[in-house]
Amino acid sequence: MSATTLAGNLFIITAASGAGKTSLVKELLAKDSQVKLSVSHTTRSPRLDEQEGVHYYFVNDAKFIQILNAGGFLESADVHGAKYGTSKSLVDIGLQAGYDVILEIDWQGVAQVRNIYPQATSIFILPPSVEALGERLFGRGQDSAEVIAKRLAAAREEMSHVVEFDYVTINDSFEVALQDLMAIIRATRLKAQTQLQRYASLIQKLT
Repeated sequence: MSATTLAGNLFIITAASGAGKTSLVKELLAKDSQVKLSVSHTTRSPRLDEQEGVHYYFVNDAKFIQILNAGGFLESADVHGAKYGTSKSLVDIGLQAGYDVILEIDWQGVAQVRNIYPQATSIFILPPSVEALGERLFGRGQDSAEVIAKRLAAAREEMSHVVEFDYVTINDSFEVALQDLMAIIRATRLKAQTQLQRYASLIQKLT
């Protein structure tokens, strides 16, 4: 699908586990009705507060591989021992309907997405420090100390890829980070290429 056929914008938001990405995206969705979140497929087990089709589509390995082999994923990655994938058809539907679609994905998927949507805007959310990241992970009360230690070790590798992104925000203050995300989305909507397509009839009359 080419960029000229899309009515909405595609945003990729990435962060190390515990950096606050999920909370920020949730608040962003509540404040902007034109933004929709793409729900990913995963092979990991749901947490107590997670719902099928809302947080993820939970599938077993066999089903995941079946979708992958059929070319149904826009991107896929192995993260912390589980598989994750983004449905290409669901993203296409959202963009064609004029929504700005957000992908909450690992850094590994960014290059895959850009192969199909080179115009996608990528954003990396950083924690204010490694110590703060550790405190947030322990504060969740969802994982063992051993699992958290592994996540912190992986976080440094994940965050080293920040240089590959278009925008970076540091989630030290939740409200500031949220305003950063909203500003990025608004600026992207105002790009000439987007506006020329959206207001083609008006611009034709004006020029």
